[in-house]
Amino acid sequence: MNTDLNRRSFLNLGTCGLGATAFAHLLHAESHRQPVRPVAKRAINICLVGGLSQVDSFDYKPELATFHGKAPPAETKKHFHRVGMLRKSNWEFGQHGQSGLWVSSLFPHLAKVADQLTVLRSMQGTTNLHTPALFLSNSGFPVNGFPTVGSWLSYGLGAETNSLPSYVVIADRRGNPSGGVSTWGHGFLPASHQGVPLQAKGHPVRDLFPPQSVSAELTRDTDTLRLAMHRQQLARLGGVDAVLEARLRSYELAAQMQLSVPEMSDLASEPQSIRRLYGLDEQPTADFARNCILGRRLLERGVRFVQLFSGGPLGGMPRASWDAHEKMIPNHSREAVRIDQPVAALLTDLQQRGLLEDTLITFTTEFGRTPFAESKPGENSTGRDHNSAGFSIWMAGAGLRPGITYGETDEIGYKAARDILTWHDFHATMLHLFGIDHTALTFYHNGIERRLTNVHGHVVKDILA
Repeated sequence: MNTDLNRRSFLNLGTCGLGATAFAHLLHAESHRQPVRPVAKRAINICLVGGLSQVDSFDYKPELATFHGKAPPAETKKHFHRVGMLRKSNWEFGQHGQSGLWVSSLFPHLAKVADQLTVLRSMQGTTNLHTPALFLSNSGFPVNGFPTVGSWLSYGLGAETNSLPSYVVIADRRGNPSGGVSTWGHGFLPASHQGVPLQAKGHPVRDLFPPQSVSAELTRDTDTLRLAMHRQQLARLGGVDAVLEARLRSYELAAQMQLSVPEMSDLASEPQSIRRLYGLDEQPTADFARNCILGRRLLERGVRFVQLFSGGPLGGMPRASWDAHEKMIPNHSREAVRIDQPVAALLTDLQQRGLLEDTLITFTTEFGRTPFAESKPGENSTGRDHNSAGFSIWMAGAGLRPGITYGETDEIGYKAARDILTWHDFHATMLHLFGIDHTALTFYHNGIERRLTNVHGHVVKDILA
């Protein structure tokens, strides 16, 4: 047997050894990332911009009718220091489905699928400011620069398809939410985990195709030259450059999307029964119906996480968010009628297709609103101020106990009082449903092993099936 070890053999052994070590490390990491059998394979988030009033939607507080017109407790905090009188719900509540879940008449279509909802009534945030609160709900931190939950899922689980991004965002056609593209940023994670926005009107992906004036030959030659230059640069850098690798991946993905996006976004193939179910051909449901159907089609084609925004820029005219400072009834009525039927249809559609059992749906808002009116002395305002002390969101689908509520606010719906939940708890539970231990999914950045839940969070086991 020849025992001589030449240079090539030595390098081959070294490569295999390093590869084996790296593979063992990945297996070890994977064993921590997926400590339980995953239930969810994909998720879609409906994110309400501006602040949904919990006492007008999913948190039934009959005591508010008793206290209507009276002064709120002295310890209540306020954002704009315009404290009016306590105000009862502007919509009638009723019990729905076999579960008897309380839902207000603001959401008549969601009330019909109440047995699918898992309502969390004791959410609590740390800020009453719009943009920080939106960052907090998406990334666990009230400042930008941190990866969102969609980016973490993309990083932790990877993509199921090479022809579409693993994380896709569809903003409101009236404009991006407060915080803009930072709201779906990848933070310090590799750029390939950035949320990819699809436009809510016109062609879904901006600049996906070259101008018609550019010939196919020129496009091909340009792509070939760019790829050669990038590979040459990568070789000069020793084959390791995260930014350049992400850019190369983006070009490869763009080429695949030129084929996949036109097919995915062609809603003409949807039958009339589905178009009617979502309200696709009617106003004012058409916009969000389109987004919900696109979201379902993206999930069907292997996208890991889809985020749909309801509400765009804050302030200005016309109003385009749930930020109901002046007149609650016209504001919430306008926004709810746009999304109520499409979101309920999404739940029904996914269930009919057998996808709801392994698809997680979340319905979130940056914070709630006060149970008292926002007004100065002598005013008769029906609006409500920002309120992060207690609010409601809901989840549905994979691995959850449907038709239940968890947690409570106080008797007037102002502050979370029992089984208080934070966004870290919510995110920890989301990751758990995907089979991920939230304390083990980390990324080393600036000397810290960062994670979605920071150093907080617990899995809310009482809502799990």
